[in-house]
Amino acid sequence: MKVIVGLGNPGKKYDGTRHNVGFDLLAELNRRWKVPRPKEKFEGLLAEVQVGSQKVVLLAPQTFMNASGQSVRQVRDFYHLQPADFLVICDDLNLPVGRLRLRPGGSSGGQKGIQNIIQHFGTEEFPRLRIGVGRPPGDRNAADYVLDRFHKSELPLVDQAILLAADCCDCWLAEGVAAAMNRFNSEPKGPSTAPDSPSR
Repeated sequence: MKVIVGLGNPGKKYDGTRHNVGFDLLAELNRRWKVPRPKEKFEGLLAEVQVGSQKVVLLAPQTFMNASGQSVRQVRDFYHLQPADFLVICDDLNLPVGRLRLRPGGSSGGQKGIQNIIQHFGTEEFPRLRIGVGRPPGDRNAADYVLDRFHKSELPLVDQAILLAADCCDCWLAEGVAAAMNRFNSEPKGPSTAPDSPSR
């Protein structure tokens, strides 16, 4: 069994924000894999689906980003899984918009949801797929910036990144983290800087 965790903040007002690309990816996987309607469980929205020969749990923690580890740890404990069985999807300010970076472990890089999962797991060694959302312009506060929606000029890159990230999840399930890293840790075509203001 594998678990794919999409990080974000619950509530309509956060839909489409930079911080919620993990939720956006889960929505694409739900569509692609025809996932049953999620249930409220373990302080999150959880669904189980069969992907090829692999049973997969999709989890969207509903604890808000900074407390994501509470939900993820409960899933780990209930299913008796190892940290390596999880793939956590999150936004990354340090990557250009649309860039993907898959790693088998490592530090949080300042991402609060990843940091909280590290604290609850007691280890940094779990796979995570970061989706670039770009740096805030000028002296803009990063905490406010990730709660902005994407500028309309960025949306094609974001849409492409979500589709590629879903492909990456398929690859991770079928071939493992090393193969997925080799295939998807590449630079997308198009602009790599974020415009000053969102449009939606």
